[in-house]
Amino acid sequence: MSWLTAFLGWLGEFFGDGANWTGSDGIPARLLEHLEFSALALALAVLVAVPLGLAIGHTGRGGVLVVVAANLARALPTLGLLVMFVLLLGASSIWPVIIPLVLLAVPPILVNTYEGIKGVDPELRDAAYGMGLRGGQVLGRVLVPVALPLILLGCRLSAIQVVATTTVAAYTGLGGLGRYVIDGFATKDYAGVVGGSVLIVLFALFVQVVFALVQRLTVSPGVSRRPTIR
Repeated sequence: MSWLTAFLGWLGEFFGDGANWTGSDGIPARLLEHLEFSALALALAVLVAVPLGLAIGHTGRGGVLVVVAANLARALPTLGLLVMFVLLLGASSIWPVIIPLVLLAVPPILVNTYEGIKGVDPELRDAAYGMGLRGGQVLGRVLVPVALPLILLGCRLSAIQVVATTTVAAYTGLGGLGRYVIDGFATKDYAGVVGGSVLIVLFALFVQVVFALVQRLTVSPGVSRRPTIR
């Protein structure tokens, strides 16, 4: 159990050090930086992937391209893209980090949105058209509510990947929780490595909880098949 003792010791050392809770290198500041990078990348990915997935899923055109493009994007190495964009754009801005994160986040959202819309029961579509609804109305009032659980699942998967991968921002000299891990390895500060890693895991779990709450608040009980209180 020596490894567990060492782990708990490093954890206590990291979180018990008051210097780690204040200043620009403190946990609150690094957590806010990590949140900003992650939120920006996820927001841009949603703005790109959700409308594209809705359009392709609704029209049925380009579905094969979605799957192929998503699989190709998943094969791209995020760290390699980061280095490439740093060389192309320099390390003076956040975009060399944000662009690879967006490319990482788009595929799950795009595929899940497309599959969610495409998978809606055709009879439900026909009924909506039979009630006099038109293309955009059918999409917004019928297809999106039914496909929402799958769309949110894609967003949740992307968010967790982004939160975990935002750690690489530290490679470019930017902030975020990855600074504790990268700097810790560089200086053999294992308390910082362990503490930073735990913070990243806790942040990812927090994202899981947030998306679970969002899904519960936004998805109709009839779609999620959860019981309603009368």
